[in-house]
Amino acid sequence: MELALAIGVVVIALAFDYTNGFHDAANAIATSVSTRALTPRAALFMAAAMNFIGAHLGTQVAQTVGKGIIEAPSGTHGLVVVASALIGAIAWNLITWYFGLPSSSSHALIGGLVGSALASASVVHWNGVVDKVVIPMVLSPLIGFTLAAAIMIAIYWIFRNAQPGKTTRGFRYSQTVSAAAMALGHGLQDAQKTMGVIFLALTVGGFVAPTDEIPQWVILASAGAISLGTYAGGWRIMRTLGRRIIALDPPQGFAAESAAAAVLYTAAIGFGAPISTTHTITSAIMGVGATKRLSAVRWGVAGNIVTAWVLTIPAAALVAALVYFGLHWFVE
Repeated sequence: MELALAIGVVVIALAFDYTNGFHDAANAIATSVSTRALTPRAALFMAAAMNFIGAHLGTQVAQTVGKGIIEAPSGTHGLVVVASALIGAIAWNLITWYFGLPSSSSHALIGGLVGSALASASVVHWNGVVDKVVIPMVLSPLIGFTLAAAIMIAIYWIFRNAQPGKTTRGFRYSQTVSAAAMALGHGLQDAQKTMGVIFLALTVGGFVAPTDEIPQWVILASAGAISLGTYAGGWRIMRTLGRRIIALDPPQGFAAESAAAAVLYTAAIGFGAPISTTHTITSAIMGVGATKRLSAVRWGVAGNIVTAWVLTIPAAALVAALVYFGLHWFVE
């Protein structure tokens, strides 16, 4: 029974990873596509490949998700807790994808874990939630906004006397590199979150010890699922990020992607913090827009996005709790 349930949880986790890929595909490539630096299909292929590579660059975030958020009970009960968390996160991903809102898959997963843990009376490591999730959730958009604005101001100053056409062409080529860096950071962050959940399921099922390294097959499966999801695309959210917040030009796209990638790498490698790629790139886009003039940013659209950010953790937690009660009654 436990083996079958564990296999089911792994399948659900990889399904979440896939939805994460197509939900967050726009994070890495929307700016490059909107500025015509890359064609949509070429951008998706590049993003998928860089996601796969990024997933192999570390396991710090996976360790945080797998060990630092909740302490699930062992056996069937624990597997039900993990499965409920994943289903809650998938449900919120699909809802926000349908409405074209770039919410955070990361925070949907964290919300799902907390909701199912509370519903099952499992231990929630609140210190870990605050230190690794809530504080980075607040700081990463602020840092992304500020850093992107600073890079954009530097670009304006350095290229103030350059020919506009030549500068635009140069930054269109540069965006290929910055988009790849953003996609690499997405793989480094988001694929690891699925690795952490699978490792948590294997731990509560008794298939690995908490002190073990994450198995290589888990890393490969998570990397493959998010890459396939990324290649499947996220056209609804791409329109929101690429056009509806601000009409970007290549220098602005380069600044936003570079700033967001820097924040993602620092959070993952330096702190093991599972921050939101969505929050980071969106705030960076707002930052570059604000350097032109505040009215260049469509703050109404930005407000809708912020609303989705605020709702993500509690909404995913609620769905996960409801799923837990149903699964608990059915399975146990």
